Amino acid sequence: MSQRVAAIDCGTNSLRLLIADVDPARHTLTDVERRMEIVRLGQGVDATGRLAPAALERTFRAMGEYAGEIARAGATAVRVVATSATRDASNADEFARGVQDILGVPPEVISGGEEARLSFTGATAELAGNEAVPATPGRPLPPYLVVDIGGGSTEFVVGSGTAPAEQATLAAISVDIGCVRLTERHLHADPPSSAEVAAARDDIDRALDLVATAVPVASARTLVGLAGSVTTVTAIALGLPVYDPRKTHHARVSAADVHRVTTQLLGQSRDERAKIGSLHPGRVDVIGAGALILDQTMERFGFTEFVTSEHDILDGIAWSIARDA
Repeated sequence: MSQRVAAIDCGTNSLRLLIADVDPARHTLTDVERRMEIVRLGQGVDATGRLAPAALERTFRAMGEYAGEIARAGATAVRVVATSATRDASNADEFARGVQDILGVPPEVISGGEEARLSFTGATAELAGNEAVPATPGRPLPPYLVVDIGGGSTEFVVGSGTAPAEQATLAAISVDIGCVRLTERHLHADPPSSAEVAAARDDIDRALDLVATAVPVASARTLVGLAGSVTTVTAIALGLPVYDPRKTHHARVSAADVHRVTTQLLGQSRDERAKIGSLHPGRVDVIGAGALILDQTMERFGFTEFVTSEHDILDGIAWSIARDA
């Protein structure tokens, strides 16, 4: 039986809403509404350890708009998940009170491991095959390495990708590299200097060392990339004049194209990046760092291409609501 649910993902950079009709028995998830706002909740958290008042104000304003959308759509259950920025903030209770007041439910500040599992579910449900989505020639093969590049952290998870309710996750790790965190730490010049890029690379390399020891990357046959940095790199690699998720979803992008786009973005000024039609204005300052994480991941682990997924932790949250109902 289908249930209308609302999932909210509050990350370091973006606040996203998915209202969907989910039928666990048939393994189907049908979009009713998707929205995304760049609120930069994690602005300055890496340096101060606190959520900034202006960042909270931006987030609560967008939450209020989402509350209206949820009420109009008639969703019967809501789950709000908060990730890296609120895990790291000493005043996360202030954020929690605000969300409770606006939406009537408390936010769940989830662990990196839970974030990885939810992202894996959302990204692989369509790839895995089930009675609603029959196997097709050329389908990406499991096991999958799902890489979710966020603003404050990046999650790596390897799993078999069977149907969402029964999936077997083999291993997962969350590491403290993300497009906002790396930009604030290292990429200050416009465009970034070679020394700044090298420092960011070193940070990524240390994180990938942890991934290599925690996750059986060598067992993965397909790399699946998700979240805004990945989908934006895909749009640029495809040469899209404007962002179009219908064209980026399940697109395959080569390692050579990822490296080309990364080199381009890191070599451009902010004004030059702002002219890219497929790049959201809220990602202009941080996309270079996000692309660099993807580029180094592919180089480090020997993937010649990746599959883009427009479905991610939001979809995983929606699946989790319906399964727990």
